[in-house]
Amino acid sequence: MATWQMRSWLSSTIRRVASCSVSTQAALPKNASAAFSLIRSQPSQYIVASLAGRKYLLAPKDLLTVPHLKDVRVGDVLALQDIHEVGSRDYTLRGDPVIPPSRVKVEATVVEHTKGKMEVVFKKKRRKGYQKTIKNKHPYTRLRIGPIEFSESSHS
Repeated sequence: MATWQMRSWLSSTIRRVASCSVSTQAALPKNASAAFSLIRSQPSQYIVASLAGRKYLLAPKDLLTVPHLKDVRVGDVLALQDIHEVGSRDYTLRGDPVIPPSRVKVEATVVEHTKGKMEVVFKKKRRKGYQKTIKNKHPYTRLRIGPIEFSESSHS
């Protein structure tokens, strides 16, 4: 089969498949409470939350490594305040800019304080005899994300 024949056969097949495809558009919820109930009914959920100045995509039971948090100890439970987005496989609900903490509650437990890998910086100036090696390990805090809990609120 020549390449032009193959190309025409492939394009006609793709057109036929595209015209036969069925739209699987999900029904849109009427208000935020309906959206939360749809997301809650899904088997798995996720959130996008700000922690230590960065946004993270998180799911329950995730282990998150963030730059060192100073005033926490191992075993402390932190409530995530800035939740920007809640979603599941089929639905997503974004805040403007955040979802109120009264609607979604997520907790993170401090698992450990650790250090990263050794970073070596070697400085040198040619023909001056100047050589300097700087070694550093950045401190990190590891958090275990708890379940995503949706509160039953009547307002939208």
